[in-house]
Amino acid sequence: MTDAPLPKRVAPQQAFASIQARPRDLLVDIRSTMEYLFVGHPVGAVHIPWIDEPDWVENPHFVAQVRKLLLGGIGDEGEDAPAVFLICRSGKRSLVAGQALIAEGIENVYSVDEGFEGPLDNEHRRSTTAGWRFHGLPWEQC
Repeated sequence: MTDAPLPKRVAPQQAFASIQARPRDLLVDIRSTMEYLFVGHPVGAVHIPWIDEPDWVENPHFVAQVRKLLLGGIGDEGEDAPAVFLICRSGKRSLVAGQALIAEGIENVYSVDEGFEGPLDNEHRRSTTAGWRFHGLPWEQC
């Protein structure tokens, strides 16, 4: 665990609006490959798992893979620097993954609060009270 600050939290609608207004901003889906493929994912999201099967360990190349996506945008400063929006299932893993990015010098990092599916409801189902899908934002499924 790092002492780096946590990423800023934003609602799914805020993340979507930013990505629409600023095409250089990135939406990175950090869920496992199975979640990304079979549960669905936001349209346009890039998949870089934070923890993945078969071993369910943190991806040691996560920060490098995100840096590669930014294609030199890291050197930009101020409001023109691309933002990195991280999304997971419910908004918990994206906080830890964002903290790892911040610890390595990537500053414009956001965690999509509620995640893709949101928390469990009283009947132990997701996407019924919160999350990217619940809010009707664009998503697709393989």
